[in-house]
Amino acid sequence: VQLQASGGGLVQAGGSLRLSCAASGLSLVIYRMAWFRQAPGKEREFVSVITWTGGKIFYADSVKGRFTLSRDNDKNTVYLQMNSLKPEDTAVYYCAVDGLGRGNYDYWGQGTLVTVSS
Repeated sequence: VQLQASGGGLVQAGGSLRLSCAASGLSLVIYRMAWFRQAPGKEREFVSVITWTGGKIFYADSVKGRFTLSRDNDKNTVYLQMNSLKPEDTAVYYCAVDGLGRGNYDYWGQGTLVTVSS
């Protein structure tokens, strides 16, 4: 199983970016697909998640109202539209898949760097 994340970059505060994460693999079954992020010197934190069957979406309080997660079922891809970006959103963003339904994230992408300048 492979997760390919893309879309990171440098943006000014108040700007927008759209991240993508495409999952592939012959044995891939998706229960949940999520975004996490890790800022320099900090622990990795949850950003957003979608349940694949029901399509329920949850957000961290820190991004609620600014970030929007969506998906393309046919492409096993999720998108994270990030608006009104703040310097504190600067981090490496990782996508992850719960592929076994045990509550853990079994597969992780390589990460894409988002830098928000003030």
